[in-house]
Amino acid sequence: MELYRRLSYPSLFALLPALLLWEPSAFSASSKTVIADSQYVMADGDTLAGAEEKVLQRAQRKAVEEAGVYLESTFHDVEKESGGRSTQVSSLEIRTIAAAITETEILESSRSFERDRPVFFIRIRATVDIDSLTDAIRRLQSEQQLAQHFRQLQRENHQLRSQLKELQHQPIGVRMLAINPNGKSASHQQARTVLETALHTSNLRDKIQLSTDATTLDDHYVDPLIVRGQTYLQLVSLAFSQQAQSSEYKDYLNKAKTDFERAIALDAKNVWAWIGKGDVLVWLKQPDEAAAAYEQVLELDPFADIARQHLISLSTTKARHQADSKQWHPALATLQKLLNAPTHESWIPYHKEAYALRSKIYLKLNQPEQALADLSIVIQVDPTNVAALTARAKLYRKQLQGELAKEDLERACALGSIQACKQLP
Repeated sequence: MELYRRLSYPSLFALLPALLLWEPSAFSASSKTVIADSQYVMADGDTLAGAEEKVLQRAQRKAVEEAGVYLESTFHDVEKESGGRSTQVSSLEIRTIAAAITETEILESSRSFERDRPVFFIRIRATVDIDSLTDAIRRLQSEQQLAQHFRQLQRENHQLRSQLKELQHQPIGVRMLAINPNGKSASHQQARTVLETALHTSNLRDKIQLSTDATTLDDHYVDPLIVRGQTYLQLVSLAFSQQAQSSEYKDYLNKAKTDFERAIALDAKNVWAWIGKGDVLVWLKQPDEAAAAYEQVLELDPFADIARQHLISLSTTKARHQADSKQWHPALATLQKLLNAPTHESWIPYHKEAYALRSKIYLKLNQPEQALADLSIVIQVDPTNVAALTARAKLYRKQLQGELAKEDLERACALGSIQACKQLP
C-alpha cells in the first residue's frame, strides 16, 4: 500500500504592483544581502547530493522572501511511502526565485538524525538582486494573458466540433471598421479592447473575426496575430480529430503560419510567436525546423515549459524512428543532445522515454554500463516500469550480480509480469 503526504506551505500573497513600481531613487542599491537558514529531512529516495541541493534551495527561497520580495506561490513537498521506503519530491511553482540570487555564501552546514532519518541544516548569506527578479516578474506578467488563452484553447476542444462544420460552409466575411485617425495610441487602445473581447469568447468564428479587427486597428500589434494563429491551429486540430483529409485544413494551417511569421517579423523575441511557428512546422511534418523554433524559444526564455515539452517529444520521436531504421549512432546523437542539455532535475520524469530508448541503443552498441545507468534512472522515476526492471535484471545477471537481478525480478513479478515470475528461482 502506498501512502502520499502533501505538505503545502501557505501562499505568500504578491506585492507585485509595489515591486514593479520600485525605482532606483527609492533604494541605495538594487541588491540586498540577507542571512537565512533552512533544514530538510532526507527521504529514502534522496541522494546526499540531492538532499543538500534541496536544503540550499529552501534557504535561497527564504532569503528572497526576507529581502522583501513576496511572491504568490506555493512550495509543495510530496512524500511517498511504498514498501517501507519513502521518497520525497519538492517543486517550486514559481521558478524566478533563481533569478534573484546572484551570490550565495554558506555560513554553516550540518547533519543530524531525527527518527533515524538524516536532517540537513544550512545557513547562508545570499545576495538578492531585486532588479533581476523584477524583470522576470514583469516578463511573466506580460505573457500571462497569452498563456491563459493557450490553455483556454485546449479546454475548448470538445465544445467546438459543431462550429468547425459551420466554418467550413460559411467563409468569414469582412467587417467594416471605423478607425480613429487621431494617432496610433488611440487605435492601439481600441485594438487592445477588441482583443480582450476575443480572448473571452469561445466561438471560433467570433474569435478569428475579432482578432482580425484588432489587427486592422493596429497592424503593428503582435498579440492579435498570435491569438488568431492559435485559433487557426485549434481548427486544424479539430479537423484532424475528425479524421479529415489534410487538404481540408490546409488553408487554416497556411493562415496560422502567415500569422506567426508576421508576429516574428514584428517582434523577433516574442516566445509565443516562436512556439506557434514550431507548432505549425510540426503539423507540416518538418521536425528539424520545428525543433529549431522551440530551441529559439528556450534561448529567449529558459522557463518556457511548453517549448521544452514539445522539444522533448520531437527529439524522442526522431530518435525512435532512427532506431527503428537501425541508425544507432544518429539515434544516440539525437538523444545525447536532448539529455545532455542543461536542465533542472525536475525535468527528468519528462525524459523517461528518452532514457529508456537510449538504454536500448546502448545495448545495441555493446555499452552495458551506460544502459544500466539509464535503466536505473527510468526505474527511479517510475518504480512500476516492468520493462525497465526486467531489462536491468538481465544486465545484472550478465554481470553476475544475482542478488540485484533477483530483487528486480521479484518487483516485476509482483507487478504482474509472468515472464519475470518464470525467471525467479
